[in-house]
This record gives sequence, C-alpha cells and structure tokens, in this order.
Amino acid sequence: MSSYNIALNFEDGVTRFVACKPGEKVLDAAFRAKINLPMDCSDGVCGTCKCRAESGSYDLGDDYIEDALSDDEKDGGLVLTCQMVPQSDCVIAVPASSTACKTEQSRFAATVSKVEPHNDAAVVLELDVDATAPVFLPGQYVNIDVPGSGQHRSYSFSSAPGQSKVSFLIKRIPGGVMSAWLDSAQPGNTLELTGPLGSFYLRAVERSLLFLAGGTGLAPFLSMLEVLARADSQQKVHLIYGVTRDLDLVQVDAIEAYLAKLPNFTYTTVVADTDSTHSRKGWVTQHMPAEALNDGDVDVYLCGPPPMVDAVRQYFDDNGVKPNSFHYEKFTPNAAPRTV
Repeated sequence: MSSYNIALNFEDGVTRFVACKPGEKVLDAAFRAKINLPMDCSDGVCGTCKCRAESGSYDLGDDYIEDALSDDEKDGGLVLTCQMVPQSDCVIAVPASSTACKTEQSRFAATVSKVEPHNDAAVVLELDVDATAPVFLPGQYVNIDVPGSGQHRSYSFSSAPGQSKVSFLIKRIPGGVMSAWLDSAQPGNTLELTGPLGSFYLRAVERSLLFLAGGTGLAPFLSMLEVLARADSQQKVHLIYGVTRDLDLVQVDAIEAYLAKLPNFTYTTVVADTDSTHSRKGWVTQHMPAEALNDGDVDVYLCGPPPMVDAVRQYFDDNGVKPNSFHYEKFTPNAAPRTV
C-alpha cells in the first residue's frame, strides 16, 4: 500500500483526511498537508500533541517518556501524533479546532445525476463527484449550497465512502429552499459542497450495534450498513426505523437488501400515526427488544429529530439502560445537525 488515509476530526466538527506514507508519523503527514496539529517538542517529551485514536492500528514505538503518555492513557486510546506510525487507515480525534490548526473545511463541486422523489416525504439526490472530492466517514454530513439562494443546507451521506457517486436522502419541506430547488433540478446541474463534517460516524465495530433512525435520519445508517457489508461484518446489527406516517417509510427496499448482505442484520419499522395500518404503531422506544440492547454490551447510534433523541435518552435513563457507547445526532429542518 502506498499510503494510509488518516481522518483528523477536529473539535468544531471539521474532518480533514491526510495521506500517511508507510513508516511516516502522523504529525509529519499532517504538516506535509499544511495542517498544524498541536505540538511543541515533537520528540515524545511534552505531550502537547496528544490525541485520541478512535480506530485503526498503529505503532507508538518506545521513544517517548511516561510524563508525555502514561500506560493508562495509551491503553485508553490516547496517542502522541509525533510518535504514531499508522499501520492501517485511522481515525484520530484532535482536541483543538480546525482554525487553531490552520486548516479549513474542504469545498468541492458535484454534478446532479439523479433526483428521485419518494411520495411527498423525501427526495433521493444522487451526485457525480470527481477525484478531488474528499473522503468521509460513514455517518458524516456536508453542507450543500442551494443555487441562487445564498444559503446552504446540511445533509448526511446515504452512500458509502470511496465511490464516484454520492447520495443523500432529503426531507421534502413545503416552501423549503432546497425542496423548491429540487423540484426543478435536472441532471447536469452543478452544486457546491463543503465538508465532510460531524462527529456522528461509525466507530470501530467490536460488539453488537443498535441503529435508531427517525425519518430521513435513515440516511447515515444506509452509509454505515454498506460499509459493514463491504467489511463482511459478522456482528449483530438491529435497525429500528421510525416515521410519522405510512408515506414517510422510504427506501425500505434498500434496507431489505441488507438482509442478504449482512448475515446478522435485522430491522423493524414503526409508524407513529394511530390511524396507520402498519403492523407496528407508536414510537421506537415501544419496539426496542431486550436482545437488541444485549444487557448494555451494545453500541447505540441514533439519528432523528430532537423529540425522538430526547425520548430515547429519557427511555434509557428511566430503564437503567447503559450501552457501552451512545452516539446521537439531532437534526431539524433548515438547520445544521448538532452532534454529540
């Protein structure tokens, strides 16, 4: 392999990818890409360049002192970027903003290849991108400039990284700026995108997964499922997809396809409307099987509107559910996502 892709996730939600050559230290690769990661000595003495490795394999060597990185910190995933030599693609959380590191969000152009309406609920937007488009982590989002409006809207990728096409599942908002533009969008139209962004993304998969999607919050999970399928994951994955109306259940066929691609994948759909003819009515919290929570030995990912996120958090608190990890993203129409 000529290089490894290293995702640097900054505190302000900006993600930048750098190519790290075999045997090269992360700090050097970042500087080569004109990203000034925190540092002082660069010799493993001061600890200023300490970050957290969230996935990937690497070697830290032994040319640093205990005061810079203790064994407990090392066991907890902390690294010194001045000593870290990746042995695979890695994701690193940087405890500083992108501006402090003298870098910025990436901008790139894309061309509309397909606009596919789904009832009156959503639109699938598919774009062609070129080699200059940045890599992203499954679950992240971009800001898309709405032509002629001077505004942008934020959408999670529903496609997996590393493809020449990217796709988004966009909620149709009556009178919305993006919805109005999509009504007349044609293949060949050009869009400007900024990103990737966000701290809601799939971490290293080491245990069962529970995905909770609300409405078009399904998008990042489609990206995650494709990544899991490509990796031939054997972990148990259960998706609960909750919507308000029957017509809001979109791309169920795409979900269904993963039953054949992922051997331990299951899913359920839930409709809140009491007049629905759906077999499962109510809220996602009313259809959360105990086996999917796996006595807490589970990583939970949740993407949906604020009331849904708050309800799930309250449900966990009220029922003493303490998952191994809980990652969630709230979204509201016409507003950028807020991640935790």
